[in-house]
Amino acid sequence: MKKKTVYTDGPIGDYEIIDDFLPPPELLIRRQENVRVTINLNKSSVGYFKEIAKTSHTQYQKIIRSLLDYYATRQALAHK
Repeated sequence: MKKKTVYTDGPIGDYEIIDDFLPPPELLIRRQENVRVTINLNKSSVGYFKEIAKTSHTQYQKIIRSLLDYYATRQALAHK
């Protein structure tokens, strides 16, 4: 039989309290201005993103937007 752990209200060993150094959540979120566009995509492409979205529990539009953002960022860096 294993030894039972006994918890106390006192300190557990040597420790040091440090100040909270993390920024507030609103500063961690990168906000970018979005522009609404209309685009025609292949039915099979949209179906693919919908399946990925279903398994990832997210929206397929977010996946497409992330993909386009990633591509544009990589291309911009490559052409600098």
